Amino acid sequence: MKLKHLANISAGHPFRGKIPESPRSGIVVVQMKDASVQGFVNWDDCIETEPTGRRDDCLQIGDILVAARGSRNYAVLIDNSLTATGKQAIAAPQFFIVRATAPQLLPEYLCWFLNQPPSQRYFDLNAEGTFTKALKRNALEEIPIAIPDLAKQRAIIGLANTLQQEMRLIEQLRRNGEQMLAAIANELAADLLTAPTSAIQTIKNSPSKE
Repeated sequence: MKLKHLANISAGHPFRGKIPESPRSGIVVVQMKDASVQGFVNWDDCIETEPTGRRDDCLQIGDILVAARGSRNYAVLIDNSLTATGKQAIAAPQFFIVRATAPQLLPEYLCWFLNQPPSQRYFDLNAEGTFTKALKRNALEEIPIAIPDLAKQRAIIGLANTLQQEMRLIEQLRRNGEQMLAAIANELAADLLTAPTSAIQTIKNSPSKE
């Protein structure tokens, strides 16, 4: 079935120009820099703002943000981590908001499906522009969605979540390794800078090994 028959699709909040910051407003805005291609929102990086115009476009748990611009039209699920922020949230205009309405379709599965190669190939073929591609709303509405039964959707979601957790762990291990090596390099550099002049001169005059 086409997505337009399974979900409501709307645009992000219509900010004009630069998004204004408004600390302690209680409303954060999700921008593209805050949404990871791995499918989650880094809420700590979202700025608080004061929306203008319509005020009925706050995000709900289960909403899916689809990047309308850029080299990849990735999808991000708004999950329970939003509740933990204690704030309301809106999406920047660079996103489409997809809200599943079909009872036979789980939002988690839909988000996963939109990020998979068949959907990404569809977006590549239907996005407009040469350098900065843009996905139009009607193209998103027309994307075909495969819908297995709910049990299979849950199984796919479980497998995808396990893989994502493993990838996050690997990424954290990589970052920890880089930080450890950087600390070692900084310590060696500090020792060299604090060494006596004679010792530094000895290092410079020592024959190199070829």
